[in-house]
Amino acid sequence: METKKVLIVEDEMIIAMLIERMVTNMGHQVIDKVSSGEDAINKALEHSPDLILMDIRLKGEIDGIEAMSRIQEKMSIPVIYISGNSDLAHQKKMNNTNYIDFLSKPITQSALSKSFSVAS
Repeated sequence: METKKVLIVEDEMIIAMLIERMVTNMGHQVIDKVSSGEDAINKALEHSPDLILMDIRLKGEIDGIEAMSRIQEKMSIPVIYISGNSDLAHQKKMNNTNYIDFLSKPITQSALSKSFSVAS
């Protein structure tokens, strides 16, 4: 499997660091970690990552799903959503974006690895 450039969008730094470790353990490159939807949009447009790992609840005005909608208006980047919350309102909104998978927190290396294999 080729190395992917990954953007991590997670507002809890400890979780972002854990996810970063999992991604690098799988042989992929983390190009940045950001904590808000606004930053996610800016970094995605700046770096055009191969994949975005996106928390749904973020700091700032824009949630993860809204940020992905805006990113995907401009470029086709697949996303894996990560959240502690999988309610139906979010499910419906997620279906309007092109997403690979939805992982519930706490995520495991094996679950993330499976999602990545779908992404390749």
